[in-house]
Amino acid sequence: MTLSNPEPVGEGDPGATALAAEAGAVLERRSTPWYLRLPIISHLRSSVGLQRGMLITGVVLVAILLLTALFAPLLAPYGFAETSADGTRFGTQQPPSGAHLLGTTVTGFDVLSRVIWGTRTAVAVMACAVAASLFVGVALGLLSGYVGGWLDRVLVMVADAVYAFPSLLLAIVMSIVISGGQSNAWAGIAAAAVSITVVFIPQYFRVIRAEVVRLKAEPFVEAAKVVGTGHRRIMGTHLLRNATRTLPLIFTLNASESILTLAALGFLGFGIEPTSASEWGYDLNRAMADATSGIWWTGLFPGLAIALAVLGVTLVGESINDLNDPRLRTRRSRRRKRSTTTEEAAA
Repeated sequence: MTLSNPEPVGEGDPGATALAAEAGAVLERRSTPWYLRLPIISHLRSSVGLQRGMLITGVVLVAILLLTALFAPLLAPYGFAETSADGTRFGTQQPPSGAHLLGTTVTGFDVLSRVIWGTRTAVAVMACAVAASLFVGVALGLLSGYVGGWLDRVLVMVADAVYAFPSLLLAIVMSIVISGGQSNAWAGIAAAAVSITVVFIPQYFRVIRAEVVRLKAEPFVEAAKVVGTGHRRIMGTHLLRNATRTLPLIFTLNASESILTLAALGFLGFGIEPTSASEWGYDLNRAMADATSGIWWTGLFPGLAIALAVLGVTLVGESINDLNDPRLRTRRSRRRKRSTTTEEAAA
């Protein structure tokens, strides 16, 4: 009787093969330098095909937005509220020319300068609103999900009530309450940021609370309680670190929504005064009457700036979401494996 060699454990088992591949990927990620594991860079390295094109396009548009906001005083030919230069007043509603590359508005502002300076207002409001809502929403969601009881019920009820309001209407009400509808540059930026923050807090709160409620029943949390770990350390180390994996996606999507909300507030007349700061929504409002007269340049370029800024941030957020989806990663790995098998068979 002939005895065959025993088959190694796990050989030929698809589950074991997938587990070994996942373990190899984890070891590879750990051996990668820290700067290559940063969110955007790591996603660029792992993306392929159309996803990589979308992500690169979004990163380029966001980089242009940030660099334009940073170097606005150097890039803008005039100030955002200037209507004259060297003692000569700008003409009103002048078409694009050598003196004014994108023309002038009905009040005599240079359109190019208003568009460039408007990036600073958009970035400032976006950063303040998203950062404030992120910290407040995460803190409340962490506390509500871990403590539970009457505190959880009250916070959930308040968050649901705020979330039920239309976001733009709530932002308008908050803007009126804070600044009376019109204000100077920093007060207007603060009012717009606070208005948008109130709208965004329930989103972070609900996501973090749901994750904390799920995680606090996990064995590692129970083990931390058994060994005498304090509640503050459990919340800050064990729960917070594992409950914030989906925040980059929400962060980028809220950033694009904050630009649209700021533009809507300015368009409706509840934004920043034009002589205090440049704001794209206000410029679009002033360009409405020009459109019927064939004056296209006063509304085209502010609207194009809003569209490109929102497109860039949205592409980054959607690409990160696709690359973080395990189902998409599985399909991509299967395609790679299939192509490798085909090449080996052909060879």
